[in-house]
This record gives sequence, C-alpha cells and structure tokens, in this order.
Amino acid sequence: MSEPFCLVIPAYNEAATIKTVIHQALTYVSTVIVVNDASDDATANMVRQTPAVLLEHPENAGKARALQTGFQYALAKGFERVITLDGDGQHDPASIPLLNQAFDRFPEHFVIAARLTNRENAPRARQIANKIADFWVGWAAGTPIADSQSGFRLYPASLLRQLDLDRHGPSGFVFESEVLIHAAQKGYDLVFVPIASCYPEVRRASHFRPGFDISHITLMVAGKLIRKGLFLPGLVKSVLRHPRIYTPKPSSSGHRLP
Repeated sequence: MSEPFCLVIPAYNEAATIKTVIHQALTYVSTVIVVNDASDDATANMVRQTPAVLLEHPENAGKARALQTGFQYALAKGFERVITLDGDGQHDPASIPLLNQAFDRFPEHFVIAARLTNRENAPRARQIANKIADFWVGWAAGTPIADSQSGFRLYPASLLRQLDLDRHGPSGFVFESEVLIHAAQKGYDLVFVPIASCYPEVRRASHFRPGFDISHITLMVAGKLIRKGLFLPGLVKSVLRHPRIYTPKPSSSGHRLP
C-alpha cells in the first residue's frame, strides 16, 4: 500500500461525470474505488476506462449500501482512512489533501468537507433542507453540525470498524446523517473543512429529495431523541457551541501525489 488512505465513490447513473471525477481524483490519491449501484447507463464502462477499482451491485441497493460495500473493501485492504465523495462532480477532488491535512492535525476525528463557501449557489430548497437537517442531527449528536448532508468526508478506519456494514436499511442521506450521530456517541469529535458549493451543469439531477429525505432524517433523529428522553443537554450543546472549523494551510503538498 503506497499510502494510508483511499477514495470511495458510490455511483448511480454517473456516466456523464464519473470518468472526469476519477482522473481528477487520481492526482491526489492512488486508489480510487467506485461502487456501481446497478446503473442503467454507461457508468460501469466509463469506470473500466480508468485505473479505478470497480465494484458492482447486481441490483440497485441505494447509496447507503454502496458506501458500505466500498467501506468493507477498503477495510479488507487495510486502509487507515477512507475518503468519500460523490460521482456527479459537485465535490472538487483538489480538496482531498485538505481533508487529510485536517486529519493529521486532529487524529481520529471525523472530517467533513462542509459547503460553507458561496452557499448561495445551492438551490433554495436545498439550503433550507440542509439547515433543518443540521439542526436535528446536531441535537441528536450533541454537537454543532456545519453540513450534515455533505458526502465528501474522511472516515477513520477505527470508526468504520464500529459500524454495522452489513446492515440494510436507511437511504444514503439518512445513513450519512446517522453516522454523524453514531460517531459523536462513540467519542469521535467532528471537524469541518470549508469548501465551495459546486453544481456542474453536466451532472445528472440530484438524488436528494428535500421533502422526502429530510422527513426520513427527521424521523430517524426523533426516534433517537425519544429513546434518550429528548436529550436536552445535546440540544443545548448543539446550539450554544460552534462547529470546529479547520482552516487549511496554504500548502498541502504532503498528501499530493507527484
């Protein structure tokens, strides 16, 4: 293994962007793992034209299961940290070194690339939905959340080993929200790396459905809060504290491949 981290990309109908995303990512990481979730377009063929590892689901199982498949593969290969990003081009792979830099500064933290720069570029409904999700997830986690819906993250392997990666259940957006809560409960602090919002014109329509997905996230969080007697201390901490924001250093060449 040439480096301690790899990249996992869950992909469903990403033929228009996946090849470009992979080639851009290979500038910053030597192992890219794409989990093709039974796409009905040319996603798999596009991945085969790159050096990326291709894992395939025979049937569409959703983003949560695609992430879990990628995590299982990465852990089996012995990677110490796993970075995830979406295949539709909304995450700039050039920020990969910044997540690694934040992890080096705060070892065993859960690192999230938070879309804090020019957030006004996001669709209005998406902005509102994200703020609602941040509030509920932060309450249940007992810590402020800067961007609960970002799929651009660095997971420590030690955290992934504590997840039930054989579990079939919540949608990808519910799963990614639940992981934040689980991490906080297990004692993992969260650190957020500011990135810009990016919505390329050529990408496919977002799989995120503001009303549907936020409703399911809220129901998941409500269930956890009810079981904890509403967890009012968590509400106080999430409201009164500020998220830990990591301001990257100008140079991050330590994790960039030659």
